[in-house]
Amino acid sequence: MRTGVVILPDLGLPGALGRWVEAESRGFGSAWTYDHLSWRSLRDGPWFGALPLLAAAATATSTIRLGTLVTSPNFRHPALLAKDVMTLDHLSGGRFDLGIGAGGTGFDADVLGGPAPSPAERADRFGEFVAALDVLLRRPAASFTGRHFTVHESRTYPGCVQPPRVPFTVAAAGPRTMAVAAAHGRSWVTYGPFADDGSAEAWFAGVADQVRSLEAACGRIGRDPSTIGRRVLVGLDVGWPVRSVAAWDAFRGRLGELGCTEVVVHWPRPDDPALPGVPPDVFDEISDRLG
Repeated sequence: MRTGVVILPDLGLPGALGRWVEAESRGFGSAWTYDHLSWRSLRDGPWFGALPLLAAAATATSTIRLGTLVTSPNFRHPALLAKDVMTLDHLSGGRFDLGIGAGGTGFDADVLGGPAPSPAERADRFGEFVAALDVLLRRPAASFTGRHFTVHESRTYPGCVQPPRVPFTVAAAGPRTMAVAAAHGRSWVTYGPFADDGSAEAWFAGVADQVRSLEAACGRIGRDPSTIGRRVLVGLDVGWPVRSVAAWDAFRGRLGELGCTEVVVHWPRPDDPALPGVPPDVFDEISDRLG
């Protein structure tokens, strides 16, 4: 099972790039950042653009895979995003993964002035958003017509480095978004169940349910479920998997039983009490084992 890391986009240069370079030197297989316009639920302060930051990280690193976890249609249009994704794929030498999700109901949902969509509207929009990106990144000259997005004769020459396009990591929990993951995802990502009783067993039971839903979605379209990667993000609000090295080992073991292929943790932030995450000593042990 591979190990990845999330690096928040709240540090300016050169400090931010130092973390991406260190993530590569520590041996992490992938490094991700969140794509929000702000993160006011925990803080209202420095927060840089994900895609320009990833462009800088791409030129400062050489082997680690880079990606968004996740980009959403809350404030992105597929035509512009496809152009930026194609460019990032070239800047990274084919190391970019596009993590995409339906978008939540937080501050990003109404920042452009319109009302936040309902859950059903978000699911509709998400399916169309991913379908449009699939077309635009596979064909450098393409159009797309939908209810939420229209693209007329878009150009993304010279096209992606990675054939047939940049791989998608699709965040999904419900049946409709699972169908999108099954149809378009190289991998699926989850941070676990939306609600549980706070216990590890309830969390694992929720992930097991999600895995069964993903496999069923693959089965409905004739896709072998073993062909889709399964990433798990250790959320900032889930502390028990990283409380100790022993807890981490047990956590990874249980995820392996569920067929997961990568687990992603957050870079430690012991200086910021608003950001619970991996204790530095556990983080060091996790990365020491990656070599």
